[in-house]
Amino acid sequence: MTKARSTPDFIIIVVTFVLLAIGVVMVYSSSAVVAAQKGDPFFFTKRQLIFATLGIAAMFVTMNVDYWVWKKWAKPGLIFCFFLLIIVLIIGKEVNGAKSWLGIGAFGIQPAEFMKLGMAAFLAKWLSDNQKDIGSFTKGLVPTLGIVCLAFGMIMLQPDLGTGTVLFGTSVLMIFVAGARMKHLLGLALLGVIGFIGLVLAAPYRIKRITSFIDPWSDPLGAGYQLIQSLYAIGPGGLMGLGIGMSRQKFLYLPEPYNDFIFSILAEELGFIGGATVLLLFLLLLWRGMRTAVTAPDLFGSLLATGIIGMLAIQVIINVGVVTGMFPVTGITLPFLSYGGSSLTLMLTGIGVLLNISRYSKM
Repeated sequence: MTKARSTPDFIIIVVTFVLLAIGVVMVYSSSAVVAAQKGDPFFFTKRQLIFATLGIAAMFVTMNVDYWVWKKWAKPGLIFCFFLLIIVLIIGKEVNGAKSWLGIGAFGIQPAEFMKLGMAAFLAKWLSDNQKDIGSFTKGLVPTLGIVCLAFGMIMLQPDLGTGTVLFGTSVLMIFVAGARMKHLLGLALLGVIGFIGLVLAAPYRIKRITSFIDPWSDPLGAGYQLIQSLYAIGPGGLMGLGIGMSRQKFLYLPEPYNDFIFSILAEELGFIGGATVLLLFLLLLWRGMRTAVTAPDLFGSLLATGIIGMLAIQVIINVGVVTGMFPVTGITLPFLSYGGSSLTLMLTGIGVLLNISRYSKM
């Protein structure tokens, strides 16, 4: 067993805390108007601080637990995640048209978020234990993707296309890194495109999202409303922004500005410089995560680090792409910045695992 260094990757820790701090400030700034209607302008900020505290605690725990432990618990953990996905379909709360939440008092958990991290740990174990078979279509790729597609299908029953896309994209990235053949992946990618088209055609609201993405002004008060209001926020931000707390779109124009569209408010208040700074911080985190994956002492650690950092990168790409009009609108949070419980705490838990792997990396 490789001997651990005394300290994990310091840059990952610093960047994570900087993003968290920016997130808390932006959650307050973007949510104060909506929260004031509840009688407390700090309503969402207080809850975000609770989620962040829980996530930081989980991060420090997982940072100090040898990552090999997750290999032992990967299979039971995946089974538990599937159990949660079944339960949420039966007794889950419906929020914004998706039955994605299990309520616990005033709080709730989102089982699909657990599945993203659980699937990354399981695939890291599965692929490292069966690496010799991954080049085979029938022995390696089909059973591996079968498990991923089952989880994706259950998430789509909620439905939650954003989380499902992150899960599937992260899984394919891990399979590719493990050594799957490119021709097999390209063939499956073609089938995936056909399947995606089928999912879009199966739900009228997804068709509206596609058409509104192409021309949001064709339905400015309907399917195109969110994107138009997002662009109205980003545009006036200019180079320097309007200033912290000076957003106009948060005054009930942009729906849930503290959640999926928080980057729009950030760009409006902090401008191009603020938005670019946040993206550079994510790029720095991605670089250090990739460095940890490449220098991990074993294949399991390398794949687990790839899954965690890939999950974060895909989520950032989709979220920023949606709010800037590059992708059709789909509900997905911006890591560390958006308001949310399950997403924030589990992302910080994953960062803790990544930090532990960095302690064993062969620098």
